[in-house]
Amino acid sequence: MDNSRKALNLLGLAEKAGKLASGEFQTETAVKKGRAYLAVIAEDASENTRKKFRSMCEYRNVPCIVRFRKEELGRAAGKDLRSSMAVLDEHLAAAFRKAAGREEE
Repeated sequence: MDNSRKALNLLGLAEKAGKLASGEFQTETAVKKGRAYLAVIAEDASENTRKKFRSMCEYRNVPCIVRFRKEELGRAAGKDLRSSMAVLDEHLAAAFRKAAGREEE
């Protein structure tokens, strides 16, 4: 299994465990309340969305990865298109970062 698939499977696992906030509002709330260990932003999200989450995450010391497309993120969580997600579990966040193979942007 390639690392991209593994990373997306980890998002599905986080969703099943109730440890994933998906969608802009839920992601923003999780980051601002200090519950997010990692934010994942879609590569094809708008420039404003990417900039907003990068700034928000940087300010709160939350790792932020820009990776995958909205369709891939949504499918991984069993949902429609998603431009952002927050992983709410420290170990799942670390495993995703390792599998995604790309450091924060």
